[in-house]
Formats: sequence, C-alpha cells, structure tokens
Amino acid sequence: MKIEQYISQLLYRYQCVTVPGFGAFLTEFHSAQLDENAHSFYPPKKLISFNPFLKNNDGLLANHLAQAEKVSYEVAVNAIQNEVSDWKTKIQELGRLSVKNIGDFSLNAEKNIVFDPVDQINYLKESFGLSSFISPAVKREVYKEQVEVLEEKAPIAFTPEKRRSYKALKYAAIITLSLGLTSVLGYKLYDNYLEQVQQETLLVQSNVQKKINQKIQEATFFIENPLPAVTLTVPSEKDTPYHVVAGAFRLESNAENAYQSLLKLGFKAKRLPANKHGLLPVLYGSYSSYNEAQEAMKSIKRLDNKDAWLLIQEL
Repeated sequence: MKIEQYISQLLYRYQCVTVPGFGAFLTEFHSAQLDENAHSFYPPKKLISFNPFLKNNDGLLANHLAQAEKVSYEVAVNAIQNEVSDWKTKIQELGRLSVKNIGDFSLNAEKNIVFDPVDQINYLKESFGLSSFISPAVKREVYKEQVEVLEEKAPIAFTPEKRRSYKALKYAAIITLSLGLTSVLGYKLYDNYLEQVQQETLLVQSNVQKKINQKIQEATFFIENPLPAVTLTVPSEKDTPYHVVAGAFRLESNAENAYQSLLKLGFKAKRLPANKHGLLPVLYGSYSSYNEAQEAMKSIKRLDNKDAWLLIQEL
C-alpha cells in the first residue's frame, strides 16, 4: 500500500506530518517574491523540510490512511511500517529514494540522509491556481530616444507656396483638422471601452477564483462517513523515565537559549529544575523504554550533538 499520496494530502492541511519510524515532514510559509533581475514573480508557498528525529507515531497519518482505505487502524499502522521498511532498504542499498510529489532522499559522505524537496508543487492551498510568470521590461525610454534621433537626422523644411494653391491648401487643412478630431474622439472612445472590458474581466476572474477556492475546500477537507476518532493514550512523565540530555548549564540564560533552539529544530524539548550541583539540565526528549531512548540518542549523536547522554530518572 503506497502512502505517498496520503502524506501529500495531509501536507495541504497540517504543518507537520510524521511518518512513524522514518521521520517528519515540516512545512513553513514563504511569502511571494519578486526577482527584479529576471523580471519574475513567484506566488506565496509552503516550503517542505525533513526532520529524521521525529519518529514517534502521533496517529495522524495512520488515522487518515484508515479512513481513506476503509480499513482498521491496526491495518493502517502495519501498512505504514511495511512501506517505511521498504524505504529504508532502498536508501541503504541504492543510496537514494524518491517519494512522489514530496522529494528525494540521498546519503552524503557521512552516511547521513539528505532531503531535497520538490519545487513543482505548492502545498499552500490559498495559492491554488497561481503560478510564477515573467513580465518583460518596459522600453518606453528607448523608443523615445530613437524618435529624437530620427527628428535630428530628418529636419522639416518649409518652402513657400504660390498664391494660386492657397485655396487647395485651405481645403486640405480643413480635411486634416477634421480627420484629427475624429481620430482623437475615436481613440478616447476606444480607450474607455478597453478600460470597461478590463474591469469586467477582473470582476469575472475574482468570482471564478472564489468558486474554485470553495470547491477545493469542499473536495479536499470534507470526508463522508468518517471513522470514529481513535483515542491515543499519551504517556505521563512518570511513564517516561529515560531522557536524552543535551547539556547542563550553570546560567539560566544559556539553558533557555538551548531549550528554544531544540524547540525550533522540532524536538519535544524539556527543562529540568536545578540538580544538586546547581546545574540546569536541558533534554532533547523523554522516552518510555530504554531501547527507544538509546536509538534516539544514537541518531542525535550522529546528526546533531556528539556530547548527548542518557539520564534515567523518574520526574
């Protein structure tokens, strides 16, 4: 059972989608951009990143998969585990993995996983229908300079006319004046017509976009006959006596800075009261089993902090 499409669906709705046993995909809002050098405009979008440390099952993906495939929650969990096992095998044997509509994984020289997200899909639903475009530079000044050069090279010469042609010139002037007035009036009417057409076009486009947004919300986020909500039991602090420690600090400011940095990286960080030595411990996270804590500590030492250590203590 392929789970890529369900991960992709959830990325439109949630900021974090965790794949149990593999890692978590995080989304971050990125505002619209203008590249002045290339005259290019880019709509706002969501940027996707990957955190290999967030592996615990939060139930989001499994519950969504169970509803979509109309299977039990346990079957959905097993399907996710099988797919994750297949992903890990491909990464270890081939050195790369491509997840459709999400991104590519590869191993660097240190055997660490590197994630390269796709840039063809915008997971920001408010930007649906918007795409980047290029607007060429306006060259009015260039044309003006060319006209001035032509005027300098071709001056107008006035020659006297004979009296016998005065009547013909008079009629010619009258005809020219009439044509000029007609052209001016016609241009103004045409200009007003263009402005009216543009206003009506913008109004129609706005109404169509509103209807499209409404249809997307109804089609994407309304699930008929949803399965009963799955109740997940969250372990209390007494059930998680194994802790991975990032460091112990003497100063309150240093401990707070380390704690905030871990939260930004996506860890479920904690701060503990001062110990008997007067030091303030900061944790990456707490775990209910020794094996789970050991696996998390190994990953953290390999990818983030070689000085991380394990603390066994009931809080």
